[in-house]
Amino acid sequence: MIENNIATDRDTRLKRLRMRAWRRGMKEMDIILGTFVDTEGPSLTDAELSSLETLMTRQDQQLFLWVSGASAPPVDARQDEEAILKRIVNSLP
Repeated sequence: MIENNIATDRDTRLKRLRMRAWRRGMKEMDIILGTFVDTEGPSLTDAELSSLETLMTRQDQQLFLWVSGASAPPVDARQDEEAILKRIVNSLP
């Protein structure tokens, strides 16, 4: 991945995602996303990492409703976001 004209390696992307996942602000989403990145992050493809990065730009309240099934995906949700979110939901105990 290229960020600000600097190539970012996979390990750096995972470390950044892990930090963002565990420090979101809404404890429930910290646990859901943090656990997912810790357990599934290393096995994600580069495309899935990109999808997760995109998904994590959304607000916690919106994500929580989406993960819990209380609301449908937002109208602007991309197909790859829906796919990674489905993987997150399937990883929940």
